[in-house]
Amino acid sequence: MTPENAPESRWSDLDRPPLNVPALRHALLLPGGLWTSLDIVEAIGSTNSDLVARAASLEEGAVLVAEEQTAGRGRLDRTWTAPARSGLFLSVLLRPGAQVPVERWGWLPLLAGVAAATGLARAAGVDMSLKWPNDLLVKVGGEERKTGGILAERAGDDAVVVGIGLNVTLRADELPVPAAGSLALANAISTDRDPLLRAVLRSLEQWYTDWRAAGGDPARSGLQAAYTAGCATLGRTVRAELPGERSVVGEALALDGDGRLVLSTEGGGRQAISAGDIVHLRPAG
Repeated sequence: MTPENAPESRWSDLDRPPLNVPALRHALLLPGGLWTSLDIVEAIGSTNSDLVARAASLEEGAVLVAEEQTAGRGRLDRTWTAPARSGLFLSVLLRPGAQVPVERWGWLPLLAGVAAATGLARAAGVDMSLKWPNDLLVKVGGEERKTGGILAERAGDDAVVVGIGLNVTLRADELPVPAAGSLALANAISTDRDPLLRAVLRSLEQWYTDWRAAGGDPARSGLQAAYTAGCATLGRTVRAELPGERSVVGEALALDGDGRLVLSTEGGGRQAISAGDIVHLRPAG
């Protein structure tokens, strides 16, 4: 069989080698640690959908990673697609349990954003920021670009599945939209997905363990302060596009204790936004 008609394999693109499953399991599945299982599949519709469907039969700390997602989802059921092995596409199963009141579980996607940003800043050497509520941003040519997103979904009464999607080696001609970016385009010092995945999961374990030990208190665990420090939305004039085709424009002032974005609106009022799309209208002052 000649190279021209050879079937494509996972080794076809040597710039995008497959993840090393045995090495990752050896590094991450530690006695007494949070992560209890690590499965890596060649392709799947959605890692989140799969873990949600199987949550009842899995222990807390199950990790599912896909080399390629064919029906990846973001917030509001938006699609997330990327070439095989060009990014990190993973979901984890968490059971905050009786230690954390259910009303504080809404902090989990924000926690995952802080964990991913801090882990990747160390491992990839890029300056990452957070766009409320669930986007990971990098600078490409001085312009903010979305390189990742977070999606948290309830899985029964006692579990949450948190998904993280991250563009790692996407080239400019592969970007799904002009506003997207990747670690490679942000001049990351490393785009080796094995250490990047280890960094994200270790950071997520540390933040989640501290947050749960604090009873989910965002202030006592340091989560609220860390998110505030890394949030590119605060201090900017933004438009919040709300459910029901409503919108409100104001300056993003702070995060409250429930993780809501507090806006200063026209006339001196304040409004706390719990859900919606945020459009940055001007740079932070």
